[in-house]
Amino acid sequence: MILLVLISCKKIQNEKEVTLSETNTIGFPFKLPEKKPNRAMSKASARNYDAYSAPRPSQNELYSQFKYTELKGFDYNNDDGTISRRDPSKVIFANGKYYVWYTHRHTPTPPQGAEKSNDTIPSSDWDLADIWYATSEDGFTWQEQGVAVPRPPKPNVGWRSVTTTDILEWEGKYYLYYQGFMEASGKRGDDCPVAVSYADSPDGPWTPHNKIVIPNGAEGEWDQYSIHDPYPLVYKGKIYLYYKSDFDGDPELVRMQGLAIADNPLGPFTKHPLNPVINSGHETTLFPFMEGIAALVIRDGNEHNTVQYAADGVNFDIASITYLMPNAAGPYIPDAFTNTDYGKGITWGLSHFTNATIWSQNHAILARFDCDLSLDIHDPDMKRAHEYYKPEFYFEHGLNEKQKNRILKENKNRE
Repeated sequence: MILLVLISCKKIQNEKEVTLSETNTIGFPFKLPEKKPNRAMSKASARNYDAYSAPRPSQNELYSQFKYTELKGFDYNNDDGTISRRDPSKVIFANGKYYVWYTHRHTPTPPQGAEKSNDTIPSSDWDLADIWYATSEDGFTWQEQGVAVPRPPKPNVGWRSVTTTDILEWEGKYYLYYQGFMEASGKRGDDCPVAVSYADSPDGPWTPHNKIVIPNGAEGEWDQYSIHDPYPLVYKGKIYLYYKSDFDGDPELVRMQGLAIADNPLGPFTKHPLNPVINSGHETTLFPFMEGIAALVIRDGNEHNTVQYAADGVNFDIASITYLMPNAAGPYIPDAFTNTDYGKGITWGLSHFTNATIWSQNHAILARFDCDLSLDIHDPDMKRAHEYYKPEFYFEHGLNEKQKNRILKENKNRE
């Protein structure tokens, strides 16, 4: 009877009909096969080979834990919320040192919300900000060099705030792309486009283009309001600029990632017809990897906390699932602008922590992250698939008062 059931039982595997009795004469191997075995498998077992580069996280080149180090050289005015540094660019190496650019806010008060904001009081952590830069010889201790791109005079793009910048090197020149706010955040100021400034040296001086380079989408399109977090790479001989948009309305905005491509840093940029190309993420980080592009997808959407990969830079799949990912990561990518046909990956960069102390003194700080998302190294400690945390770490993620009251009410109703 059992034999008859096995002979008649069939499984759809990779869109092919497989007879279980022909392939599953014995159980799944005790020693995990390095390559996909020729047998009928559950979707989960097959996915271990079809979706990931290796069946074990320790062998998956796009899996890593992330380690963090406090940076030296930055002053935050005793963390009173008046100074904030956030959204670091990619790190580049030039003139014998590392460079990074970032959103810098120095205001008389911490953020006060849109209704209380004015020409000197910020509505949000990124309001009334300029783009500054710093240099380092080792990636741990940084020397702040000052402003790179200031807010331009009104009514130029970014007169209210210039934020969330990223760097491109193209044919011997440097380009900083950034969000240009024309109104305070919270007053539809977030509905902002992308602007650009350019220079012959990473030390500037920077010349503003004073034109929108990535326009908002047409009415009714997913990116009609916001074009955020511009992130340029050189790929296939062109400039691939990835960006985020918020859409679907308040209060639960949907965030996804788009792509615009150009032959010239100043445009015109053509948005990819398959946009959005990543269905999740916030402040998404990307880098050349093998023949394609890899992405660190954090925070928002069904596929947050994943590392993804697209062999064509467009059609992304999940390559690994991880945790404690860096926010707004700006990695050091040696081949970000070399038009490489086989990217080697990343091992470190800068990121930020928001609300570094308490909300009434809300500000962000920069930090260093390290990882093993590189073909050139193998760090077993970075490839561990688990980590132990003290109870205090979990208790910090406890119930809020509304949740506690709901549970108390439920308990009373059971009496």
